[in-house]
Amino acid sequence: MITLEYLLIGIGVGLVTSAPVGPVNIMAIKHAAQQGFGKGVTVAFGAVVADTIYAALAVFSVSAVTTFVTGQEDLIKALGGLLLLGFGLRVYFSHPHMEPGEGGASALTDMVAAFLLTVTNPGVILGFVAILGGLGTWRPVAGDHLGALSMVAGVTCGAMLWWCAICWLVSHMTGRIDDTWLERANHIAGALLVVFAVGLYVDLLVRWVL
Repeated sequence: MITLEYLLIGIGVGLVTSAPVGPVNIMAIKHAAQQGFGKGVTVAFGAVVADTIYAALAVFSVSAVTTFVTGQEDLIKALGGLLLLGFGLRVYFSHPHMEPGEGGASALTDMVAAFLLTVTNPGVILGFVAILGGLGTWRPVAGDHLGALSMVAGVTCGAMLWWCAICWLVSHMTGRIDDTWLERANHIAGALLVVFAVGLYVDLLVRWVL
């Protein structure tokens, strides 16, 4: 597989893993709504750095143990699919809430908070391992460092693309962002995670049947 394909796959992973609305999204949305696009992206950058670190750990660890992963691919897909299914359903049925009002912490302070919230969340690394481990032949093989770096770069680009898009949208929709809007965003993100999980099980079923 060429490096460009790994980059595009990473972008997709970055988009999917950044979309669920949680504390970091709400902080970024509040700053974008109250102080503009730049402040919202500043907050989100903390989460992007944490995502990049975990994506690198997941990609390179998966690449380094390709022989083991290949031998246990069905088990990894089954467990990863279960994890993603549960996470997707939790995201879909969650009820995020954004407190109104001005003030609060600065964008730089919340950027650090966003990094800490993301890097200390075990669900993040488990999510990356589940998704990247379930890619099968679509992930870099052991020794393909350029492919692994391309996929990690793609995750970073995908995450930044999500945050830039959401902060730009919010900064142009000040006054329209409410809990209902956040729930709809989670419905989309949760549904995508569930679809990915179902796709893993469909792939397993096809392989077992054939």
